[in-house]
Amino acid sequence: MKKQTVTKDRKGGALTHFDRQGAAWMVDVGDKAPTRRLARAGGRIVMQAATLRLIAGGTAKKGDVLGVARIAGIQAAKQTSALIPLCHPLSLTRVEVEFRLRPRARAVECTATVETLGRTGVEMEALTAVSVALLTVYDMCKAVDRGMRIEALGLLEKRGGKSGVWLAG
Repeated sequence: MKKQTVTKDRKGGALTHFDRQGAAWMVDVGDKAPTRRLARAGGRIVMQAATLRLIAGGTAKKGDVLGVARIAGIQAAKQTSALIPLCHPLSLTRVEVEFRLRPRARAVECTATVETLGRTGVEMEALTAVSVALLTVYDMCKAVDRGMRIEALGLLEKRGGKSGVWLAG
């Protein structure tokens, strides 16, 4: 069995998905103790004011934009390991996808919270949920607004595991 090692980045931080020779690999988490883990990610999609009104009024031609996007985000979180090559398949205990309409910014904000009881974190699952939820909003509204932009995708919070709590600054 190959001994697990890590490559250091330029600042000395560990790049856990590469061995000393730079080959990609899936991190061995078998010796880690299962803990409750949570990640929260967010992002937004900016659009024309008229497009936001269609979403808010539930009058988009394809139907309930945010309802469909919520389901898409949940599905995406559950499928993250099939999309991101070195992610572990996880048994998720909760996926919550929320939206907030921001009329002044002409935007829909999305926040996803993902939890598990496991040996590795759920940051990628939360980020994937937000990404796919916002892409779904784009897909459902592109007929009226092809200029929409997805912005500010990022991790907001991470809890659990050896590194404890991390909050975006």
